[in-house]
Amino acid sequence: MADDARSGDVPDTGPAARPRGPQTGLKSFLVKHEVRLARFSPIIQAVLDIAAWTAGVTMACYIRLDLNPLPLERQGLYKFLIIAAVVQLLVGLAVGLYRGRWRYGSFDEVKGLVATVGIATVLLYLIDRYLFVPYLVPLSAVIVGGFVGLVSMAGARYAWRLIVEWRKRPTTAGAERVIVYGAGDPGIQVVTSMLRTPSSPFVPVGILDDNPTKRRLSVMGVNVLGGRSDLEAAMTRTGASTLLISDPHAGNDLVTTLTDMAIELDMDVKVVPPVSELLGAEARVEDIRDVSEADLLGRHEIETDLESIAGYLTGKRVLVTGAGGSIGSELCRQLSHFAPAELMMLDRDESALHGVQLSIEGRALLDDRSVILADIRDADVLVQLFEERRPEVVFHAAALKHLPLLEQYPREAMKSNVLGTLNVLEAARRSGVERFVNISTDKAASPTSVLGYSKRMAERLTSAVAATSSGTYLSVRFGNVLGSRGSVLTTFHAQIAAGGPITVTDPEVTRYFMTIPEAVQLVIQAGAIGDDGEVLILDMGVPVKIADVARRLAAQSPRPIKIVYTGLRPGEKLHEDLFGGEELDARPKHPLISHTTVPALDPNDVAGVESWSSSVELTAWMAGRC
Repeated sequence: MADDARSGDVPDTGPAARPRGPQTGLKSFLVKHEVRLARFSPIIQAVLDIAAWTAGVTMACYIRLDLNPLPLERQGLYKFLIIAAVVQLLVGLAVGLYRGRWRYGSFDEVKGLVATVGIATVLLYLIDRYLFVPYLVPLSAVIVGGFVGLVSMAGARYAWRLIVEWRKRPTTAGAERVIVYGAGDPGIQVVTSMLRTPSSPFVPVGILDDNPTKRRLSVMGVNVLGGRSDLEAAMTRTGASTLLISDPHAGNDLVTTLTDMAIELDMDVKVVPPVSELLGAEARVEDIRDVSEADLLGRHEIETDLESIAGYLTGKRVLVTGAGGSIGSELCRQLSHFAPAELMMLDRDESALHGVQLSIEGRALLDDRSVILADIRDADVLVQLFEERRPEVVFHAAALKHLPLLEQYPREAMKSNVLGTLNVLEAARRSGVERFVNISTDKAASPTSVLGYSKRMAERLTSAVAATSSGTYLSVRFGNVLGSRGSVLTTFHAQIAAGGPITVTDPEVTRYFMTIPEAVQLVIQAGAIGDDGEVLILDMGVPVKIADVARRLAAQSPRPIKIVYTGLRPGEKLHEDLFGGEELDARPKHPLISHTTVPALDPNDVAGVESWSSSVELTAWMAGRC
C-alpha cells in the first residue's frame, strides 16, 4: 500500500501490507466512473437481485426434479420468474431497498434486504399456490429459491463492499507503516479508518494486543502479531516505523511503557488521544497525534458526578480569583459549561484576563462585568466587590507559586498567599458566600519551604473561617500540573530548543503530575462533596522521576542533549507528600478524592506580620505556624 523504501525486504503480511503503485485496471475504472455508477446504483441493484431470484428458483427447480430438466414446465417457470421480478421490485421499492435509503452493502441495507426477500417469498408462495393450477413451479422451489436468492443478493453486496473498501485503501507512496497496539473497538476503528481513507498518511501492517483470545484476530487483512513483548519481532517482520497506541482509555503507565519500548527500537510513537479529546464518537485517522507529556504522565480516568456539580453551580453567581492563571483559566472554562447565572473572573493581570475571556467567549473586548481587574492584597476593594456583586460560590486560585523565588522574598508570599487569602475569606464571610474552595498545593503537606508554609497557613485560615461562617469553606490540595506556566516540562522544552543541557536538581527527585483539565475537574467535584473546614486531596497517581522525564525528552530530540544535575535548592524536597504527618487517606465519597482536616489558625495571629524587616525571622515565624 505504501511504497516504503524497505518494502522489498519485508515479508507480505496481508492485503494491508502490500505496496501499491498508481491506480490501474479495475480500480482506475471504478474511480473514473464512480459518479455514473452511483447514479445508476438502484437500477443495478434491482437487476442483480432479479438475476439472483432467477438463478435461485431455477436451481431449486432442477434440484427438486433430481437434476432432470425433462419434467420441468418451462413456460410456467418463465411466467413465475417474470412475476418474481415484478414482486421483488415492488416490495423493494415499498421497503426502500431501491430508493437509496441505506448505504450499499451496509448492515442496515442487509436488514432491508432480508425484509424484502422474506415478504416477496411469502407473496410468491401464495400466488403460486392459489392463483395457478397446476403450480407454475414446485412450492418447495419458491422457498428454496428465495433462500438461495437472498444468499446471492447478500453475497453480491458483500463483494461490492469489499471492492469499494479496496478502492479506498491508501495509495500514498510515503505512508508510514504502522503497528497498532490494541485490538479492541478503538483499535479496530482506527485500522478501518486508515484503510478506508485514500489520503491517509498511515498504513497499518500489524496489530499487537496482550489479550491471548485476540491472537488469531484479523481486521480487514491486518493480523494480530502478538502482545507488547512481540513488538521487536513485529517491527522486523513488517518493516513498521511507527507504533500507534490505539486505546483512548490507556493509562499513563501503559503509554510510558510502550513509548520506552518503541524509543529503544528507534520507532516513532503516535496515540489515539483520550475520549474527551476525540473529534467524534469513534477513533479516526484525524485523531492520531504524537504522544505528549500528558499521555506519559497525566492520563487519569476521571468519574464526575455531574448532577451534584450542577446542583451547586447552575444558576449561581460564581467568582474565580487568579482567573488568568493556569488553574484559574481552566476553572473558568469548565465552570462556564455548568450555566452559572454569572461568572466573575478576577485577576490583577489584564493580559491574562484578555486571554481567558477570549478562550471562553471567542472575543475579548474586556468591556463587560465578567472580567474584574483587582488585587487580592487590597482588602477594601474585595469587600466592596463582594458587597456589590454578591458571589455565591468562590474558587480562590490566586497565589504566588514559584518556590525558589519565594525563598528569597518570603514577605511577598506572606502578602499574597496568606494575607491575600485572608482578605478573600473575610470578604466572602461578610457577604454570605455559600461555598468557598481554596486551591492549595502538595507543598502544604509537611512543608519545608516558604511556598509550603504560606499555603499551609492558607489552609488553616480557611478552616478557621469555616468555623465562624454560615457557608461551606474547604481547601483542595494537589501537586504539579502539566502545562502550567513555569512548570518543569516547559523549562525542559525551552532547554532542548536551545540545544541543552537539561538541568535536573537530583537524579532521584520525584514529583506528582496531573493534567490541568483533570485537576480542575476534580477540584470542581471536590467543591460539591467537601464538608465545612475539610482539606480534600486529589489522587495524583504514582510520583514520577524527573530524571526519567528528562531522559525521555532528550531521547526524542533530533540532536544529542545532555542532562546536568544541579542539586536540590533551598526548601525543595526530594519527594513530595500529599498528606501531612498525621493526616489519613480517607475516601468516603469519591475514589480519587481524600478527605482530611487541618487545625484552624486564628486570623488575628497573622496581623502585621508582613511588616517585619527580617526575611529570616518571617520565614521562621511562618514555619512555626505550620
